[in-house]
Amino acid sequence: MLATAIQNVSVRQISLRERVENLALRLVAGAVGALPRSGARAVGAGLGAAAWVLLGRLRRVGMRNLELAMPEKTEAEREAILRGVFRSLGWQVGEFCKMGGYTAEQASKFIHYDGLEHYLAARAKGKGVLVLTGHLGAWELSSFYHSLMGYPMSLVIRRLDNPLVDEFVNRIRCLHGNRVIHKDDFARGLLSSMHRGETVGILMDTNMTPPQGVFVPYFGVEACTASGLARVALHSGAAVLPGFLVWEAAEKKYVLRFGKELELIRGSDAAENIVANTALFTATIERYVRSYPDQWLWVHRRWKTRPQGEGGIYG
Repeated sequence: MLATAIQNVSVRQISLRERVENLALRLVAGAVGALPRSGARAVGAGLGAAAWVLLGRLRRVGMRNLELAMPEKTEAEREAILRGVFRSLGWQVGEFCKMGGYTAEQASKFIHYDGLEHYLAARAKGKGVLVLTGHLGAWELSSFYHSLMGYPMSLVIRRLDNPLVDEFVNRIRCLHGNRVIHKDDFARGLLSSMHRGETVGILMDTNMTPPQGVFVPYFGVEACTASGLARVALHSGAAVLPGFLVWEAAEKKYVLRFGKELELIRGSDAAENIVANTALFTATIERYVRSYPDQWLWVHRRWKTRPQGEGGIYG
């Protein structure tokens, strides 16, 4: 997959701006990565604090989303949650810069599993595992740690706009056996992986548009949500289970939590089954987000696509 990505980079001419962006990223990643982990996280937290001040548009999107999802919270409570999100994102930047140098022994000092038995039981069935996940906690570190511990997986991702940056990021993601499946090869890549009994992680908490997305409730508000996971799961018989790497403040560690395998809804109407299972998966994500609200990507315009006839949410 990485060889293909590199070939794709060479197909079109790389702009000067893309080269400068890539160089800047590598310099920053190298400088932060050279720091002790505590220092890298501190730098990341500082970047998050700066982003809070400088990125007013994202701050407004986050507050609007929290108003929709958690109307029972006060404005001060919502602001505290959102500040935590920026800090969490900053920490993830710091971890990503260090990630390529982690060994299993090093990573296990600040990450541990909860529910690994659920994953192993699902994998033992031999029909493939679809890990339901989202932009919660340290999602980049999640699949990396799993591969570092001997469980490589494939990741469904969107290509980054800068192909040089895309190649750089994917190289780190795939250091220990992970593979990437791009969204433009979603169905074929997923079905092939399930046929081979592999594991694929899918982030399905972002805004979509029909026909790839269907409307299901998310925090009580209709959200256009990717239906591909439900389609593949119903077709292949693969196991679906939630998996999230979240920060536990009391432990001062990350925990990679795997939930029990989800029981799919299999009625007589295929279209209804897709919507019902997409709603099930979305409700599962919501449950985790409610437990760790200051670690989810509230700055994403999750409710941008609206049902026909309904006005926009973000103005």
